[in-house]
Amino acid sequence: MSSRIAGILLVGLLVAFGRTAAAETVTVFAAASLKDALDENVRAYQVGTGDRIVVSYAASPALAKQIESGAPADIFISADLDWMDYLDQRRLIKTGTRLNLLKNRLVLIAPSGSKVSASIVPGFPLARLLADGRLAMADPASVPAGKYGKASLEALAVWKDVQSKVAPTENVRAALALVSRGEAPLGIVYRTDAAVEPKVRIVAEFPENSHPPIVYPAAMTANGKSAARAFLESLSEPAARAVFQKYGF
Repeated sequence: MSSRIAGILLVGLLVAFGRTAAAETVTVFAAASLKDALDENVRAYQVGTGDRIVVSYAASPALAKQIESGAPADIFISADLDWMDYLDQRRLIKTGTRLNLLKNRLVLIAPSGSKVSASIVPGFPLARLLADGRLAMADPASVPAGKYGKASLEALAVWKDVQSKVAPTENVRAALALVSRGEAPLGIVYRTDAAVEPKVRIVAEFPENSHPPIVYPAAMTANGKSAARAFLESLSEPAARAVFQKYGF
């Protein structure tokens, strides 16, 4: 082997080693409703950069509380503004990195084989549609999807009729699962959740003006590593936005 070829090989090895050494692991805490779309964007980003993105999915309040308790998250993506504000007010979000990433819609779902139909208007007969069944929805006391759902049902003047029939869940994907398994005849989830579960169908969409806007803010945490900034910024690029749009955001 000539000294010139050996030198080229050595340079190649050093470059490869440098890339491996520079690779980072970025930890993202994200709302459960983001899973399918965010997973696809993570896969594309990892291929392009060599960095490793680890995502923990759960309800926004659970994730915010974990970050408050010192969990090592680099990025937080919430399903509502309130829980991002919660961390921001405690100086647990890195200044200047916060952005409103996505929007969503709220829908009423039923098992795919159900024949139920409804128009969501003030006073619509939700209690009658449930009969002896339960309404699956994320916990309306704290989880964003549940809070949006309760706000809408209150605005439509039907909350008092159904609040005793609610089956609260720890996050929106758990509510989706109850309906998909036929354990609840109806549920309230995001449009994007219904889109990825073939065992449910959308009965109707809730009027956008019946609840606060569904906004997903994202930000680096106060202790987030610098490599997290590039991934966060990538989520606003055209390729990533196209993926989010494909899933209904």
